[in-house]
Amino acid sequence: MLSDSDFLEFKKHQFDLLIDARSPDEFHHSHLPNALNFYALNNLEHQEVGILYRKNQALAKSKGAQYICANMAKHIPKLTKHFHIGSKIGIYCARGGLRSKSIAVILSELGYRVVRLKGGFKAYRAFLNESFVQPLYFDLFSLCGNTGSGKTELLRLLPNAIDLEKMANHLGSSFGDILGDQPTQKAFEARLFEQISKIKQYAFIESESRKIGNIILPLKLYESMCNAYKIHCFCSLENRIMRIEHFYKARINEAKFQECVKRISPYISMNFRLDLLQAYKKEQWQKLIAMLLEYYDKVYKKPSRVDFKLDTNDITKAKNELLAFVKEKMKLKI
Repeated sequence: MLSDSDFLEFKKHQFDLLIDARSPDEFHHSHLPNALNFYALNNLEHQEVGILYRKNQALAKSKGAQYICANMAKHIPKLTKHFHIGSKIGIYCARGGLRSKSIAVILSELGYRVVRLKGGFKAYRAFLNESFVQPLYFDLFSLCGNTGSGKTELLRLLPNAIDLEKMANHLGSSFGDILGDQPTQKAFEARLFEQISKIKQYAFIESESRKIGNIILPLKLYESMCNAYKIHCFCSLENRIMRIEHFYKARINEAKFQECVKRISPYISMNFRLDLLQAYKKEQWQKLIAMLLEYYDKVYKKPSRVDFKLDTNDITKAKNELLAFVKEKMKLKI
């Protein structure tokens, strides 16, 4: 069985398997959540057929069909091994064209129930972009506070959390790129869209600038963050130092540390910079972190409005107090 549906209907299906039929490069750049890449054409084949198509469409289709048949001969044993005949399979390519159609027809003939996305990945992106220009339909509670006050730790204990730093693989500061490569903008937006789609009434989020590393937040989301309920987190300097040391110490080497210090060099004195580098070499972690916190505390802008002050020395206690506050707010709103 083979059918086509637009994205609004497509996303309602409970697929046993979601297939991205595009090339591996296209897939790695961005894809629908939970999709697996059973490509119609690999990277070189996709490039070759694309160039040929501009010169001779009939020949390009013939060459593409040959490649697709050869690739499906490799894919089918894997598919039938892990997904029994009769399974429900969703499939898409770049624009809902021949790549997804070719694979869909083959799988349908094998006995799979196949649903193809009309317009392909392009239609998905259009739906996603349209959703991002709409105002949020739920309330936001934004965690604010100085560096090391436990905002991220708290966020990951809360329900309905939108963890932007995790999605962006960046900690949102000059020292924030210690986790490795960031996703592409489109891949980040796919993760964000998937998370937001699950929210019903309210969500927690950490206060961020509109740019997290190389990732730019959708404008409507950022505006909602600016207008959110502001939860100001605070704790002792000792706990702030302990949290930062626990997280950063094993993740940052000397070369990366020097690179990060260089980024803030225009905003600090030469002596302060040298003191930072010397403290790192001597492994004076607490002194180093205290110095950096002194710098970050000066540049941190406390929100003009604070709706709730939250002591985060004890994260579990803070979580319970915050949930009680939100419950009361939501009850009053209803």
